[in-house]
Amino acid sequence: MTEDPAAAISGVILAGGRGQRMGGQDKGLLSLGGRPLVGCIADLLRPQVADLLVNANRNIATYQALGYPVISDTQGHYDGPLAGMLAALRYSSNPYVLTAPCDSPLLPPDYAQRMLASLRESSGELGVAHDGQRLQPVFALLSKNLTASLENYLAAGERKIDRWFARHRMATVDFSDHPEMFDNLNTPEELTLMEAKLAVGSP
Repeated sequence: MTEDPAAAISGVILAGGRGQRMGGQDKGLLSLGGRPLVGCIADLLRPQVADLLVNANRNIATYQALGYPVISDTQGHYDGPLAGMLAALRYSSNPYVLTAPCDSPLLPPDYAQRMLASLRESSGELGVAHDGQRLQPVFALLSKNLTASLENYLAAGERKIDRWFARHRMATVDFSDHPEMFDNLNTPEELTLMEAKLAVGSP
């Protein structure tokens, strides 16, 4: 029997970075089609999961106005995606946490279902999306049981996401049929291009 991701998973939008290539702007709050990026992603992810969290380290009140719990890094600010993952693992009461970055607004509607199915089939501890050429580590499904391992890894001063993944049973989840989901917005030019794509309905 297939486990229902909407009953087992907390989704988290990772919006805790510095946005350096965006000139230091808070990427999750940049406007796309008249809405903040994080809101666009929330609309896609929320129907797929039991509950939704936002990981942010600044503009907390603005993020809270979206109506979702906002969690900040607990190891200090801007320690990378693993710190956001740890914050979500600590907060969530569900067996799994599913991550999505705040700057990739083209998530497919079966993202959670496919991640969970692959993880269960492989008896893995974590699942990582693959675009057909390389792993996409910020698109990950993590077992709640990994909380202590990640706490210890970060407490030791480690930050490399691939090294921590390699310590655990990892399922590689093929999303080569949805390469657009990995289109991320790192510069103002990329944001402008995405606006144009969405305007003509051809992501």
